[in-house]
Amino acid sequence: MTRPATGPAVLADPALVERVRAGLAASGAAPTPAQVAVLLRRERGVLGDTTVLAVTDALRAEISGAGPLEALLRRPGTTDVLVNGPGQVWVDRGCGLERSPVRIGDENAVRRLAQRLAAAGGRRLDDAQPYVDTRLPDGTRVHAVLPPLAPDGTCVSLRVPARRSFGIADLEAAGSLTAVMSGWLRALVAARLAFLVTGGTGSGKTTVLSALLGLVAAGERVLVVEDSSELRPEHPHVVRLEARPPNVEGAGAVTMAELVRQALRMRPDRLVVGEVRGGEVVDLLAALNTGHEGGCGTLHANAPAAVPARLEALGVAAGLGREAVHSQVSAGLDAVVHLVREADGSRRVAELHALERDGAGYVVARPALSVDRSGSWRAGSGLESLRAAVEARGVAP
Repeated sequence: MTRPATGPAVLADPALVERVRAGLAASGAAPTPAQVAVLLRRERGVLGDTTVLAVTDALRAEISGAGPLEALLRRPGTTDVLVNGPGQVWVDRGCGLERSPVRIGDENAVRRLAQRLAAAGGRRLDDAQPYVDTRLPDGTRVHAVLPPLAPDGTCVSLRVPARRSFGIADLEAAGSLTAVMSGWLRALVAARLAFLVTGGTGSGKTTVLSALLGLVAAGERVLVVEDSSELRPEHPHVVRLEARPPNVEGAGAVTMAELVRQALRMRPDRLVVGEVRGGEVVDLLAALNTGHEGGCGTLHANAPAAVPARLEALGVAAGLGREAVHSQVSAGLDAVVHLVREADGSRRVAELHALERDGAGYVVARPALSVDRSGSWRAGSGLESLRAAVEARGVAP
């Protein structure tokens, strides 16, 4: 039988799917096209191949995939799928959130979906553990919260990993990076300066960091430490380490801090921390101050000026004193590359800042280069210190 198209436009009747699902459950049969066809004939007589396969796909997705969300997750360009209860499904395809016509049955169906996704990631989700943060085998990040913590119904958030890597040239062509900013970022990487890529949630930090790692010389060994594997740099020598959450018994966790320490024993030319957000900041700063040049990572920050305070808070929480944090940041980190996400969903590299000490000895972020939406740029007081640092390594910005 030739398989008809069963893309997102072919949607099975949810009530029909539920009745067929109940029939399969009662018989113990697998959701094959033949078995589905038998049950459909009992329902409405003879139906076409398209309906049979649409119902089959829906049932298979419910059993082993993301149910009615499967088609949304497979669409090119999808970055996020958000479920706010059974009647609200939202999708982000790079231009901001938009309401989807997809509906997930009722609250019980959403709860079953959330629990199945949690189990696929090796975690539990029930009344005793009413929230979960995990990753599916294909890299999709899943977060879910059950009622009564979510009083309007089970909430599920899925972050889809990038299906391809973008290089610097791709970012320039997309308008996310101007030629002037690109030249300075290339110089930072070539000069082996240490930097952080910052911005808010969904601003493109991982995409930009992956592109910059693609500029690293082919003869260098890049060690990437992540909480969840997302970085996909186009580089011939990348070694990835991924943190592990505790199992259902609460044991077996491997933290980012421990992986940073392990990475330092693996002869890294570049140490990369996918996202700095905990105690690993202490080990990263120590590494950047002990001969591991050119390290980098991402950090959530609404503005470059907030980066020193964010690093201070993380370092102090991990046991360092305030002065020690600023001393290590001053000696180990050189620059901040900041991204913004505009109201229309577009993302761009907007600012480059130099990290310098102020008169009191604390680190501040000084503007070096700022680019507005039109592509116009202006230099700031921190540009000369970055120029001096780059030229000292024999690189022309």
